[in-house]
Amino acid sequence: MSEAPTAIAEKPQSSPAARIGWAILIVATLYVCYFSHLGAIGFVGPDEPRYAWIARDMAETGDWVTPRLYGKPWFEKPPLFYWGAALSFKLFGVSEAAARLPSAISALLATLALAWLALRLYGAETARWLLLLLPTTVGMIGFSHAAATDMPFSGMLTIAMVCAAVVLGLTRNENSPILPRTPWLALILFGFFLGLAVLAKGPAGILLTGGTVFFWALFTKRWRDAFRLFHPAAIAAFCLTALPWHILCARRNPDFFHIFIIEHNFKRFLTPEFQHIQPFWFYIPVVLVAFLPWTVSLVCSLLGGSKNLWRTRNIGESSMFFLCWAGFCVAFFTISRSKLPGYVLPAVPAIGLLLSRDLSRKLQQSLGSLRWICFGIALTFAFMGVLAGVESEKIPFVTDMRPAPTVTQFYLVVVLAGIVVGILAVLKRLRVALMLASIVLPAFLAFGTKDLWQLDEGVSARPVTLISKAEFHFPEDLLRNAATYKLKRGLVFGLNFYFERELPEWVPPGGQRSIIFASPKGSEELRKRLACWQYLVSPAVEICADGVRATSLAGGRPSSGQPK
Repeated sequence: MSEAPTAIAEKPQSSPAARIGWAILIVATLYVCYFSHLGAIGFVGPDEPRYAWIARDMAETGDWVTPRLYGKPWFEKPPLFYWGAALSFKLFGVSEAAARLPSAISALLATLALAWLALRLYGAETARWLLLLLPTTVGMIGFSHAAATDMPFSGMLTIAMVCAAVVLGLTRNENSPILPRTPWLALILFGFFLGLAVLAKGPAGILLTGGTVFFWALFTKRWRDAFRLFHPAAIAAFCLTALPWHILCARRNPDFFHIFIIEHNFKRFLTPEFQHIQPFWFYIPVVLVAFLPWTVSLVCSLLGGSKNLWRTRNIGESSMFFLCWAGFCVAFFTISRSKLPGYVLPAVPAIGLLLSRDLSRKLQQSLGSLRWICFGIALTFAFMGVLAGVESEKIPFVTDMRPAPTVTQFYLVVVLAGIVVGILAVLKRLRVALMLASIVLPAFLAFGTKDLWQLDEGVSARPVTLISKAEFHFPEDLLRNAATYKLKRGLVFGLNFYFERELPEWVPPGGQRSIIFASPKGSEELRKRLACWQYLVSPAVEICADGVRATSLAGGRPSSGQPK
């Protein structure tokens, strides 16, 4: 990952046809990886349906200041994602795709900004590989398809860091004037996007940016350049962007500061109160998984860069900037008492740029190590495919098809890709092998996911809700009294969103008609409990949402001599 000058053994093709081909491939990759099938799967986990509920509430009530969940103020996160999703709901209607659109747009903007910086620092070849490599990583694909705050925060922070690199003078070259001019636009954009990052996830944006610049200045001794980021133009842009919402929300909600700043920022970082406890090495496998299928390339690049750094004791200032960016982000969240995979997402763009730089440099030098990297990518694809086939029974499907067609297609696509990449590596067609590796996941996303509804049945509450309302024609009063019974939090929040009401945990209703949603285990327990009651119970409706069973009850009372 170093920046030592190297002789170029093979110049990349620059003919008009090659440039057009690159452009088509890059545009198709960006679209497929970030925007295709945004609504193919219903809301997953506890965060997506909650955040979508808040955004829908904003769009319906017109209150864009106080986030509300089930009618009550909710200050876990700032409002940037809610604003984006609410605006998307107003433009395109309420749907999963509309809720996830802000994350996809954030990923696209961050990738384009980073590619521009790569072009200025390292040239067109690195920028092109970044535009192919970064969007095709599992981490970027996954979080760009999530209705959550992680990608908006990472995207805004990435653009702010790109602007910071300009202000720090990293993009200066031989054509730059001897007397540097004040980069007004970069300063204003830096403050603006840093303010948006704070509006996306809170003060962590300031800490990550400050820590990165501090250590970069410490290692490069360029303190004067670092202090340029405190220019009044940047501070004014930041304050005008980030402060108005905080002030308005605090004026309307007296407990805002304590809940948002103290509980959901300081306590989340310093205490295990939120139960997201993980070992200190947690983010090492998270980063490795996030860079699939490029994990082997990342490991080889890291080892090679470390070896070169140990030998030369020299590293370029721009590479140091990206290393401080990624390293401080990982270290900062490593010492946190609460750890979730999405926390480390802001480090992924910086690592992706360094990896793209290393791969493009090795391609230009035709280094023999690149062949082994291609072999590693081939083995990665083969391993992913075999693992998907072997473990398909453990994927939370509740269907009669084992494995589901989507898993079978994925198995075949990645195993075949691994074989072809390995053959190309043997033939020393390394550039073609890397380009093929970059289009495997986009090709699967574009053409191999017509059966994604089966994944939906396994992980989301959307199918059980739609079927309950339509196919089984449950009466409105029955749906109005819907309840849950010992379901996972994510499914409960999902049912709440789709039913547009907060479903309570079921208790004997004393004669009311109702429908109960329970897991298979909870359903068995519920049946045993109902055996102690005189209920009119319709046949259980086997609807799939991580094993959710819907049971229709038509009233009841305790049986004589039987306990409740």
